[in-house]
Amino acid sequence: MYICTRKIQTMDFKYDVIVVGAGHAGCEAAAAAANLGSKTLLITMDMNKIAQMSCNPAVGGIAKGQIVREIDALGGQMGIVSDKTAIQFRMLNRSKGPAMWSPRVQSDRAKFIDTWRSIIENTPNLYMWQDTVTQLSFENGAVTGVKTRMGVEFLAKSVILTNGTFLNGLIHVGKVQIGGGRVAEPASFGMTEQLQDIGFKTDRMKTGTPVRIDGRSVDFSLMEEQPGDVDFHKFSYLDYVQRELTQRSCWITYTSESVHDLLREGLNDSPLYNGQIQSIGPRYCPSIETKIVTFSDKTSHQLFLEPEGETTHEYYLNGFSSSLPLQTQLKALQAIPAFRNTHIFRPGYAIEYDFFDPRQLNPTLETKLVKNLFFAGQINGTTGYEEAGGQGIIAGINAHINCHGGSPFTLRRDEAYIGVLIDDLITKGVDEPYRMFTSRAEYRILLRQDNADERLTQRAFDLGLATTERMALLEEKRKDVQKIIDFVTNFSIKADRINPYLETLNTAPLRHGVKLIDLLARPHIDLEVMAKEIIPLRELLSGIPKRREEIIESADIKIKYEGYIKREKLMADKINRLEDIRIKDKFNYNGIQSLSTEARQKLTSVNPETIAQASRIPGVSPNDISVLLVLLGR
Repeated sequence: MYICTRKIQTMDFKYDVIVVGAGHAGCEAAAAAANLGSKTLLITMDMNKIAQMSCNPAVGGIAKGQIVREIDALGGQMGIVSDKTAIQFRMLNRSKGPAMWSPRVQSDRAKFIDTWRSIIENTPNLYMWQDTVTQLSFENGAVTGVKTRMGVEFLAKSVILTNGTFLNGLIHVGKVQIGGGRVAEPASFGMTEQLQDIGFKTDRMKTGTPVRIDGRSVDFSLMEEQPGDVDFHKFSYLDYVQRELTQRSCWITYTSESVHDLLREGLNDSPLYNGQIQSIGPRYCPSIETKIVTFSDKTSHQLFLEPEGETTHEYYLNGFSSSLPLQTQLKALQAIPAFRNTHIFRPGYAIEYDFFDPRQLNPTLETKLVKNLFFAGQINGTTGYEEAGGQGIIAGINAHINCHGGSPFTLRRDEAYIGVLIDDLITKGVDEPYRMFTSRAEYRILLRQDNADERLTQRAFDLGLATTERMALLEEKRKDVQKIIDFVTNFSIKADRINPYLETLNTAPLRHGVKLIDLLARPHIDLEVMAKEIIPLRELLSGIPKRREEIIESADIKIKYEGYIKREKLMADKINRLEDIRIKDKFNYNGIQSLSTEARQKLTSVNPETIAQASRIPGVSPNDISVLLVLLGR
């Protein structure tokens, strides 16, 4: 008879932190809380779909890639998982300045889930439970736990809701309606109504996903190939994390006027145009039917055919999101030459779901109405895995702090895109699914993808989330970058020595000797270029033992953009003086008659933390801010 001698953990029903939902927000939240030392329970409907990529099997993109690097710099997991499961990497916007560079990977969907599940299962203090949460438990204005469909009640000091699109989720394919949070997955009922009863404001949003295509039925010879980059760039700052999978190309094709005509024939059966869907949809990732209506003057739209994995034949058709009837989608696809014989695995669909007004949250993502209750991800009206993950790690950190004490952890707008994201949500609210763009950040040159570790890792290390390994890598990088900057600042170069080489680069020759740093300020001359001619520089760069390309790029950016960086830092410092003026709960705004009526209403609703946050509330004018400063004696 076999006797198990391994010690088994006794099932417990009391936790420090409970996270509801194992999407991208939930996984980051649970991992952060557990890694900080909180006994954490992650509850999900399906343990086989941890961090499921419900839409595009890709991570990053414009501004989103910066968020992923910030998550990694804080000690989060999304960057690590994305690198390990990448089947294509690209640095977007390389033709623009470094403030706009944005990393993006195409991921293997199945391996992404497996890698995340391995992390969750092997994180100390982190436990899982497969079930559906139907109710929250409250006592004296604070959350105390959750109740599940199986009738189990778990107790907790903090609860984080990351329900994604599952709250009263409803899927649309033409006139067909199916209750669900994702295709083939049930919706969650009960929690929205419970929170409404205690005063939370909620509304409905819509998002969608495209058709999935069998690659064996595609004529790739009629498409333009888009291979990935093969350089050193990646998401994680950890030097041992690399791309391990076989890299694959994406493919580009276009719709045509004949395709649009077929799509128009089905508009009467489109839930978006026949009144079936009333909720708010995304402006920046519209469905194909929205494109042909909104941009009726366009005769074609670009489509990207993207692989779903390293070996699978399944492809995702980026740009063809739709809720049109199946037959309409299929006819329109077959009018595109590359897809004339196409076989699809499933049609595109739209999904409606409940979200909560994010102005009901504090900067920590704790709700204002209920203590120790946090919201993160699409429940706050955002869209995108990256936006969800960024909220998740902040919610997880603060849920842990609520359990064990400490100062709230928040990020300013000049510290991180995550800071911009959360400040926009809690200050302005949302009237459509919120998606991050570089244009939303006023300090883009400070919030580059290359320096997220310099901005955030020290703070995460002080908190206990970033490891000593991360801190050592950061210190090594800082030392090597400074060594390069010191060298080029002090090294003089003579005109007659370098002018012949400059002429080969088609750049103006020097009239007299200069410091090397002045020559490097020219946009098309970088450290690697100069190292070909300057032996001491070449020796210095070749002596960097680790992450040579990353460190050289970081130094080059600091040298070239020094003036811009200093100017933006001065601007941020001025605004941060207003961030230091705390005003939460200091005023009865309705009683201040010198404020405009709109300002009184908006300030009462938001109850801003600081003067700076108050200044960003739509409807609050500079004159209203001046009134508040006068009342504060400033």
